[in-house]
Amino acid sequence: MLFNSFIFIFIFLPITLIVYFFIGRYGYRKIAISWLVIASLFFYGWWNTSYLFLLVGSIIFNYLLGLLLSGQRSQLHKKGLLIFGITVNLVAIGYFKYAGFFISNVNVIFEQNYTFDNIILPLAISFFTFQQIAYLVDAYRSEAKEYNFLYYCLFVTFFPQLIAGPIVHHKEMMPQFINNPLEKINYNNLSIGISIFIIGLFKKVVIADNMALFSTPVFNAAEANVVLTLFEAWGGAFAYTFQLYFDFSGYCDMAIGIAFMLGVKLPMNFNSPYKAQSIIEFWRRWHMTLSRFLRDYLYIPLGGNRHGKTRKYINILLTMLIGGLWHGAGWTFIIWGGMHGIFLMINHAWRRVVNIYGKGKSIISWKARVVYTLITFHAVVVAWVVFRAESVTGAKNIISSMLGFNGLSLPKSMSERFSGMDLMPERFISYDGMFHNNVAIWGEIGFLLMLFLVATTWVMPNTIQIMKSFNPVIDTVTYNSKRLVFKLNLFWAVTIGVLLGISILHLGQASEFLYFQF
Repeated sequence: MLFNSFIFIFIFLPITLIVYFFIGRYGYRKIAISWLVIASLFFYGWWNTSYLFLLVGSIIFNYLLGLLLSGQRSQLHKKGLLIFGITVNLVAIGYFKYAGFFISNVNVIFEQNYTFDNIILPLAISFFTFQQIAYLVDAYRSEAKEYNFLYYCLFVTFFPQLIAGPIVHHKEMMPQFINNPLEKINYNNLSIGISIFIIGLFKKVVIADNMALFSTPVFNAAEANVVLTLFEAWGGAFAYTFQLYFDFSGYCDMAIGIAFMLGVKLPMNFNSPYKAQSIIEFWRRWHMTLSRFLRDYLYIPLGGNRHGKTRKYINILLTMLIGGLWHGAGWTFIIWGGMHGIFLMINHAWRRVVNIYGKGKSIISWKARVVYTLITFHAVVVAWVVFRAESVTGAKNIISSMLGFNGLSLPKSMSERFSGMDLMPERFISYDGMFHNNVAIWGEIGFLLMLFLVATTWVMPNTIQIMKSFNPVIDTVTYNSKRLVFKLNLFWAVTIGVLLGISILHLGQASEFLYFQF
């Protein structure tokens, strides 16, 4: 069941809210929590009921192991239990997500023909597995204790964040589930939550899904070895860059909005990442809870920056390679993770040089900030090409065109203007048209839309900043401007209503969120 579907918006969500608050009104807290767990399991099972057994089995296993880790045992015994628990979780995710990838590579390397039955990847296995691994580590560190199985079930299955995050900590959610006042409906929470949900819905179905019309044909053409023009390649790369941005941003908004309707705050998971002035800052803004998980449960345990500069850079690269593999079983994801690992290494090295030779100056000019933002943005765009491509060959085809290796094709009208001018060798320049392959219909609307999205992502506040007065997330939101701040007034009611109306008109062909595949 998709957040951006009629059945979710007009049937599942209203029924879930009405029953939850009706039960809570009479003080039946455990029954209300049980209802949320049942609704969440139904939500998950909507795709494939057979994988409900995997989810429930994972919950029972990790809950029981967490109880053992929270008990009075020797440190050596607890460490053994933790290693066992993490191993079982990783074996499960490895089997379902990476076994086919492993076998296919063995076949290539050793020229074998081993077969492996195609396994449908269980939805959200990466998210609920990582979330429970974090819980086991926290239980081992005595930072999390859970003695109530019902609340633990809700912690894992809570449907607003079950499928694509955020990856939450036990200590963030449990106090909210336990102390959430159910006796009285908070109409402010409902109003704000619905508004956030609608903004996210608009981002997904109106912006992201329409950007797919420009990005998908380009990537499909690259896989078919079509020689793309420079403008087609960059157009497709930019289109996917904004498709993924608004798809994931929309999902995060919708998850936060649904949770807030239920009186629960989720951690912020998306904070205008294309405004980042460095790759380091980008990863503090993009998929923030995954970055937090990789830092706390992988990078730091590997040694972090505690064993010298060389070890620090190795740890960064390993963390990002594993982070890339987490996103998918394919060499494109590993290469994408490696690219960001190298970007981060360069970024850290550059900061060290600036600190040494810049005498620790932290204030930079606005011109320098613009340059840093542009460099960071374009590095991210190139990496997204590898992330999106279905094969290494497809990624190579697009990037080679982006770098001009396939020459420059200009509009036919320019041929007369530049005739006789020795601008560059004929084999590098042609006048067949900027988009002569016709793999995507750009036109003026496509360019105007792209300019609008650039302005939106670089200049406009994000949804959580707009809602800063109501503090809908766990994190503290920094936003000092008074422009575009949400208020419960007629202007915003009309605005949200218009966004909802436009979004409903685009619900006919509901599409999955891109992060569902991870």
